[in-house]
Amino acid sequence: MVFSSNVFLFLFLPAVLLAYYLTPRRGRNLTLLLASLVFYGWGEPKYLALMLLVIAVNYAGGLLVAPRRGTRAGKRLLAAVLAADLAVLFYFKYAGFFLSSVRGLFSLPPAALKIALPIGISFYIFQSMSYVIDVYRSAVPPQRSAVKFGAYVAMFPQLIAGPIVRYRDVALQLDDRRENVPQIASGIGTFVIGLGKKVLLANQMGLLWQQLSTESGTAAAWVGMTAYTLQIYFDFSGYSDMAIGLGRMFGFEFLKNFDYPYISQSITEFWRRWHISLSGWFREYVYIPLGGNRKGLARQMLNLFVVWALTGLWHGASWNFVLWGLYYAVLLAAEKLFLLRLTERLPKWLRRALVLLAVALGWMLFYFEDSAALFAFLPRLVTPAASGGRAVDLMLGYLPITAVAAVAATPLAGTLLRRLGERKWGRALRLVLTTAVFALCVAELAAQSYNPFIYFRF
Repeated sequence: MVFSSNVFLFLFLPAVLLAYYLTPRRGRNLTLLLASLVFYGWGEPKYLALMLLVIAVNYAGGLLVAPRRGTRAGKRLLAAVLAADLAVLFYFKYAGFFLSSVRGLFSLPPAALKIALPIGISFYIFQSMSYVIDVYRSAVPPQRSAVKFGAYVAMFPQLIAGPIVRYRDVALQLDDRRENVPQIASGIGTFVIGLGKKVLLANQMGLLWQQLSTESGTAAAWVGMTAYTLQIYFDFSGYSDMAIGLGRMFGFEFLKNFDYPYISQSITEFWRRWHISLSGWFREYVYIPLGGNRKGLARQMLNLFVVWALTGLWHGASWNFVLWGLYYAVLLAAEKLFLLRLTERLPKWLRRALVLLAVALGWMLFYFEDSAALFAFLPRLVTPAASGGRAVDLMLGYLPITAVAAVAATPLAGTLLRRLGERKWGRALRLVLTTAVFALCVAELAAQSYNPFIYFRF
């Protein structure tokens, strides 16, 4: 089940909200947990037991590690729990990739290379790991309620696509939250904004990219790359907004996951604005423990490359994702060594343009899992060639929505909405606009079958 579906919007969500608010406050975590299990089991019932096993192992791990903090036994317990988490993640996400890389050394049947990937496994494994690590570090006390811990890991608003919610950020909310009407109204508004990003913008940009990616011509290649750059932003940030909005409907405040990354003036700034929860997780639990920037320049560069190779692998078990991660490692290392000093003299608009170009080229590494297809596409960007009539028609036909998407990727739209809210009639107008966006989304979902979600495979 996906958020951008009529089943979720008109059946699952209303039923869960009704059940949740009819439940006495002490039982609401249990209601949320049961609803989350139904949500996950709706699409992948065979992997429900796997998620429950991960919950049980990390719940027990937290209780066992807490009284042994700082001891050799505590370290061993922590290592055992993390090894179990990583073993699950490795088997389902990377075993097929590893076996396919060495299949020439062994006689492996094709079936051995095909291991289905449970939806959301990267997100709930990372959340579980961060909990046990933080318990060991004494950053949080262990959660003694299995229901509350289960609700944290399985919480359906952020289960399948993040953001990666660290336990420390919601621990108090699990124990005592007071839902109120303004919070629920804000959640509905944020959810609808995210739904609009996904259905009205990401899906349209995806259709344009899908059609232009096979067309000839320089302009078609550039517009297609731009379309995919916009699609992946609105696709993922839209789902993150929907998750934040849903969280508010149930009394939770999740941290922001995107902050207009396409206005960044450096790659370093871009990764402070894009998928904030993931970059924060790797910084907190990998980069800093490796030594961060505290052990000299050479060690810092090594740590950077390790983190970004892992970041690439987190996104998918394929060499193109590893290359994508290393691509950013090179750019970030260059900025730390000399590039930031060179570019700081440039005008802001030029710095933003250069960063956007680097990011868009990076998305091509991200998209093309087949290196032959990648190297067939990239020359089209620099080889002058006229686009065919179909490509021109597509570019002109999608020009209005592309322009809207480009503006929506900047803070301009958000600034206008905030200013509207400050006026006497602003709230009424925002309500009208929110209702109109929701109606358009429902109509679009009913009319089209193209409704992919890029981050489901991660």
